Amino acid sequence: MNQRPTLFSTFKALLYLAPALVILGVFNFYPIIKSFLMSFYTDYDYFNDIVKEYGFANFTYIFQDKEFWTAIKNTFIFVLGVVPLSILISLGIAILLNSNIKLRGLFRSIYFIPFVTSVVAVSIVWRWIYHTEYGLMNYFLSFLNIEPIKWLTDPQWAMPALIIMSIWKGLGYNIIIFLAGLQNIDKQYYLAAQIDGAKPFKRFLHITVPLLSPTTFFVSIVAIINNFKVFDEIFALFDGKPGPAYSAQTLVYYIYEKFYNEWEFGIASAAAYVLFIIIFIFTLIQLYIGKRRVTY
Repeated sequence: MNQRPTLFSTFKALLYLAPALVILGVFNFYPIIKSFLMSFYTDYDYFNDIVKEYGFANFTYIFQDKEFWTAIKNTFIFVLGVVPLSILISLGIAILLNSNIKLRGLFRSIYFIPFVTSVVAVSIVWRWIYHTEYGLMNYFLSFLNIEPIKWLTDPQWAMPALIIMSIWKGLGYNIIIFLAGLQNIDKQYYLAAQIDGAKPFKRFLHITVPLLSPTTFFVSIVAIINNFKVFDEIFALFDGKPGPAYSAQTLVYYIYEKFYNEWEFGIASAAAYVLFIIIFIFTLIQLYIGKRRVTY
């Protein structure tokens, strides 16, 4: 480990890394660079790969497109609906699973299964749950004398339906991460607090929350990045459509439609990089807040 690198050792290391570097270069780095260049193609012959003109017309178009702003609005609504609730619910369940309850291992497996299950399979089940006439959701709501809700066909309810399903599907991952964080907290802190007469809520507020802040910080960053890129759930839940009357169209779905359905590759690339900038800004904000607030 203390030996200075030589030309031969560097070449040997690159030789070992070559297969992974080739795969990353072909399927990651090249598409990223190519899509960035394509966002500036204003006149392009896609069949012959000839660029006739560069410019900012694609960015001008998307910023003047009402569908683009609707997609951004829906994306922010989705993220604000999913991330806070997902973190709070998963933290509560993780605390319960971390206590001395029977069948803890079974419950942990049950909560994690939706996360590793195919999005298509999950969406098929939830489409049945949301069914207007025969769905379980409306069946339980009928006990409260609430009229059947058209979850998948009413633009007003499409986004809430998507948010509920996404929270349910993502709980398993957050619960596992929170469980790992809870088990790393030294029990002596809780014993000392009990001796001092601290109630359970006080112990949670002054011990669990501060010492779990690095885990919460990590979960929030991953959740925001993943939910800004939501697409599969929309496509599967609404049968290949962005909800009724485009009520669930997000930014990634907007990119998909421009690229695959309308063949507007330059516009799709420009929108993709706007999404990248949004996620990058939010990540920087979280990192800044994390450095000030996170307790290690």
